[in-house]
Amino acid sequence: MTDGLFPSWMLWALLSACFAALTAIFAKVGVEGVGSDMATLIRTAVIFLMLIGIVVSSGQSLSPSAVSGKTWLFLVLSGLATGASWLCYFRALKLGPASQVAPVDKLSVVLVALFGVMFLGEKLSAPNWLGVVLIAAGVILLAFK
Repeated sequence: MTDGLFPSWMLWALLSACFAALTAIFAKVGVEGVGSDMATLIRTAVIFLMLIGIVVSSGQSLSPSAVSGKTWLFLVLSGLATGASWLCYFRALKLGPASQVAPVDKLSVVLVALFGVMFLGEKLSAPNWLGVVLIAAGVILLAFK
């Protein structure tokens, strides 16, 4: 489905990128006065409260039994991976410059493409593979002075 020139998901993906950039900047400043694990806890608590408000105000069911076992399993695994990612990210921000930490973190784009091919059976075209290589090259150029 497209809305005008772009697929409907594109706006949300662009907004995600903008908020991720702000996350790095705000977190770098915020982590200066506190340990990286405490900073992650504060961030997580804010997200938890925000999401409760969104779910409740949108009228979505809060019934855990309405969620399948497979969905629970993979969302729990995703949550554990997210938590580990955030802990590592905040530790990296505590120790290094945001202008270098954030690009290395974006290697996740390359890894998602590779994992999508390996585990989800997704197909990448030659231009897609070129993009993956260019992103990896960009990370190297940005992260190492």
